[in-house]
Amino acid sequence: MPPKISLKSSEVSGTLMHRRAFLSSCFGALSASAASPPNVVIFVADDLGYGETGFQGNPEIPTPHIDSIARNGVRFTQGYVTAPFCCPSRAGLITGRYQTRFGHELNAIGRQNAEPGVGLPLRELTLAERLKKLGYRTACIGKWHLGGSGEFLPQKRGFDEFYGFLYEGHYYVPPPYEGVESHLRNPEPPYDEENPVRRGNEPLVEKEYFTNALTREALRFLNAKGREPFLLYVPYNAVHSPMQAALADTRRFAHIADLHRRVFAGLLSAMDRSIGEILKKLPANTLVFFLSDNGGPTAELTSSNKPLRGFKGQLYEGGIRVPFAMQWKGRIRGGRVYERPVSSLDIVPTVLAAAGAELPTNLDGADLVPYLEGKRTGDPHAQLFWRYGQNLALRQGDWKVVRQAARGQAKAEFELFDLSRDPGETTNQSAGHPEVLARLRGVLDGMNREMVEPLWGRR
Repeated sequence: MPPKISLKSSEVSGTLMHRRAFLSSCFGALSASAASPPNVVIFVADDLGYGETGFQGNPEIPTPHIDSIARNGVRFTQGYVTAPFCCPSRAGLITGRYQTRFGHELNAIGRQNAEPGVGLPLRELTLAERLKKLGYRTACIGKWHLGGSGEFLPQKRGFDEFYGFLYEGHYYVPPPYEGVESHLRNPEPPYDEENPVRRGNEPLVEKEYFTNALTREALRFLNAKGREPFLLYVPYNAVHSPMQAALADTRRFAHIADLHRRVFAGLLSAMDRSIGEILKKLPANTLVFFLSDNGGPTAELTSSNKPLRGFKGQLYEGGIRVPFAMQWKGRIRGGRVYERPVSSLDIVPTVLAAAGAELPTNLDGADLVPYLEGKRTGDPHAQLFWRYGQNLALRQGDWKVVRQAARGQAKAEFELFDLSRDPGETTNQSAGHPEVLARLRGVLDGMNREMVEPLWGRR
C-alpha cells in the first residue's frame, strides 16, 4: 500500500500556483498562435481591365482561381489605384501613401528607369521594409518598375529575394519567340538586353514562358524552409504587352475569331492558372490580395473596362478603378461584396494592422478589416485624390470631379459625375450642381497643395 502523502497548506497553495501558471502558459501559447500575424500574398496584374475577370462578370475568359479569392473573401466593386499608369500606381501601393506626396508622379519609360534619381525615394518606407522589422521574410517575384539602378533595387527596399525585371515590360519568351502566338515579333526597349531578367542582381536568360517562370520562383520561395510569417509580392507582367501567349493557351480559345483577343485570353488564362498553383500552397493564415495596377489599355490589348469610361492613362473610372479582391480565411467571411470605395493605399495599413503593428500616422490608406467585420461604418476614406500631370480628380462620397485632357489638348474643363447613378461617367452634372462642383474643387485644391512637384519627367 503506497504511503500517504500529506501536504501543508503552503505546499498545496504553491502546487496550485504552479498548475495555474502551467495552464496559463499553455492557453497563452494557444492564444498567441490564434492571433499570430498572417502571411501576406499580393498578386498584381498588369493592365488588366475592370471588366475582364469572372468575378467581375466576364464569361468569355474563365478565371476560376482569381475568382476564388473573391469567392472565399471579399469582392470590392469600387476598388481604385492611385494612378492610371504602372510606375506611380505601384509606388502608392507599396508605401500606402499618395505618390504625389513624394514626387513619384509620372511613369518612367525605357532607359529613363536607370537614370540617377529615378525611383522610389529612399525616405519612403515600403511594406517590405516595415514587415522585415516585424520578423517577416520577404520576396518580390515579377515586375518592379520602382527604380532600375543602385539604391532603388528591390533588395535595397526590404525584399530578401527578387526574381524578375526592373523596367515597365518584358517579353514572355526570349528571341526568336518560339512556342507563342504573338502580335509583336520585334520587341523594342525595354524588352531587350538593357532590361534582363534577374535573380537578385544577376542577369540571366529565362527560357520558360515567363508567367510560368514567375510562378515557379514564387513556389520555390514558399517551399523553402524558413520561418513564417512571410510577404510574397507577385507583380505579374501579364497581361501587359508584348502580346505573346503560349500556343497551348491560345488553342483553348480557338473559338475567339479575333487573333488579338485570342492572344489576350491566353495571357490572362496563364496568369489565372499560375495564381491557382500558388494559392494551393498557401498556409491557412494567409492574407491575400488581387488587383490590377491600372485600367486596361483597350485599344492595345482589347482589355475591357466595361461598363466604365476611359482606359489606362486617364483619370476617368476606366483608368483607375480595377478588379480588386481580398481573402483571409478564418478571419474574413467569404462571399462578401463590399460596395464602398477602397484603394490600393489600404493594403499597407490593412497588412500592418493584421501583423499587430502600430499604424504610422503618415499613411493615406485605411485598415479595411474593421469595415469588413462591421465594427466600423461609413466610407474608409473621406475622399480619394488623383493627379497625373495636368489631369486631376477627386471623389467624395458618390460625387467625382475630374479634369481629363484629351490627347493633344493642353487643358480640359472640370466635369462632375454622380457615380451612384452614372458609374460610366456619361453625363456631366457640373451645370446642374454648381454648388457641388465648387465644394469638390475646394477640397481638391486643398489636397493638391499638399502634393509636391514631380521628381522626373514633364507634366
